[in-house]
Amino acid sequence: MQPFVEYDSIVRKIWGKGDTVLFVFAGAAAEFALNKAVDWLYFTGRLPSDPLGRLFSTVTYAKHIVFAPKEEAEKAILNLRKIHGAVEESRGTSIPDWAYRDVLFMLIYYSIASYELLEKPLSYKEKEEVYDVFYRVGNGMSLKELPKTYNEWLIARQQHLEEDLTNSDYTLDLFKQYKKHLGNFRYNILIEGQKLLVPDRVKELLDFKPNSLLKPIVPMYKLSRTFSFDKIIKSLILPSKYKKQIKDLDVPTNFLNN
Repeated sequence: MQPFVEYDSIVRKIWGKGDTVLFVFAGAAAEFALNKAVDWLYFTGRLPSDPLGRLFSTVTYAKHIVFAPKEEAEKAILNLRKIHGAVEESRGTSIPDWAYRDVLFMLIYYSIASYELLEKPLSYKEKEEVYDVFYRVGNGMSLKELPKTYNEWLIARQQHLEEDLTNSDYTLDLFKQYKKHLGNFRYNILIEGQKLLVPDRVKELLDFKPNSLLKPIVPMYKLSRTFSFDKIIKSLILPSKYKKQIKDLDVPTNFLNN
């Protein structure tokens, strides 16, 4: 059965490692709080009431698309648009197309940035692979004005950072919710992790200091994975109630390649 993402694709390597996926969503959590359309998730109430639960449900859905057979993944992508369509109908207005694109752009950017932080720099071809996968996701959702190439996306991404982000009351409240559900210690780790990933424009809007306290720790963490200590570290920095979800973030090696 033909896969949605080829077995030898870098995207499977990126989304097959739990710590990389956590960094993807840590970075996205910071940037999404600044999105001018973030009020949509306040309409349902799901994000502010349970940000971590929302994170893991989103991760599960995204990983399902990445590792599913082509036909199954395409059905999941269509269903994703239907789910949002139901919310639009309830509110009586449509989610702006640019808001969908911006979320897609975040997944592209943080997939690349997280892998390069924890693993190694990606080649230009590998970055094109990442873009192609998420371009097909966006295309499957019938999004308009998607950049056709990775180079075109780089330009559109910068434009998005300048035009579609703002520090609002929703931003402040979302970070309060992150802190409430994580506790002070884990919340501070989240902030320092976000500093490692987010672009300068996001740092500026969130008033982040330029340097992260975690920067000198990253090489030690990468080394810890050699001895499987990273599993212990992840269990310490994430609430125990999500123990199973944390374990499920890692995709078995044999499943990555077939």
